[in-house]
Amino acid sequence: MEEKKKISSETIRDYLMITLATLLLILGNHVFKFPNHFSFGGVAGISIIVNGLTGIHTSTINLVLNVLLLIISFFVLGKDFGVKSIYASLLFTFGLSIADALFPMEKPITDQPMLELIFAIAVPAVGSAILFNLNSSSGGTDIIALILKKYSKADLGTALFFADALVAVISFLVYDVKTGLYSVVGLVTKSLVIDSVIEVINRSKFFTIVTDNPEPILDYIEHTLAKGATVYKAEGAYTGQEKTVIMTVTRKNQAVDLRNFIKLAAPSSFITITTTSEIIGKGFKGVD
Repeated sequence: MEEKKKISSETIRDYLMITLATLLLILGNHVFKFPNHFSFGGVAGISIIVNGLTGIHTSTINLVLNVLLLIISFFVLGKDFGVKSIYASLLFTFGLSIADALFPMEKPITDQPMLELIFAIAVPAVGSAILFNLNSSSGGTDIIALILKKYSKADLGTALFFADALVAVISFLVYDVKTGLYSVVGLVTKSLVIDSVIEVINRSKFFTIVTDNPEPILDYIEHTLAKGATVYKAEGAYTGQEKTVIMTVTRKNQAVDLRNFIKLAAPSSFITITTTSEIIGKGFKGVD
């Protein structure tokens, strides 16, 4: 029963985060990206280009293309990814339609395209990074990028770049050279920002603790931080004295608490702390 509650709580948290991430995507696209015709790729980028050629509304194009790619994602990337992505994609598509109806953007909000480009990159990139980190996406060419990542050695940023590059290049033909150049800059920067944000989200601290007094440290790690640890015996090279070595990984917000506790409970301990963003195992990432 407890496990069911825990799973339910985690699911609610995931969908709240997916909702927040999707709202960031809506904000970045509707306010900054669409009015400037920036095309960094993706279904949103394709929608902008088709809109420029045909006049069909971007939200309609968005919906049709997303449905096709989401169907593919169910078979290739799994049910969990598909369900979360359908939710994010529907929220994104209908959110754009509502935003367009309530707050139509006939022109950019400033006369500073570079400033708007920064926000058009940063706001959706943070939203996309959160979605990717939760095994989800807003649909579109993000799904193509994740499929490329799954079946190749490319990291996510590189996969996103190749999935979206053609769309950014076509923007030169549909609009003007300035818009095309902004779109290419946006595409490259977006790929780098998403990788960086995912790394920051997943950042953890790896502790190696050499101590004479392991009991209070292990108790704190297990019962206060709810983390596990690996323990082994070692011998000091200079003194020849037996030591206990504790290895554990914490979230970055727990690292300061553990460090401060060790200073109080076992001040003679030797501690090394390293930063990592790739921890795979129970309590962190699942194994693919």
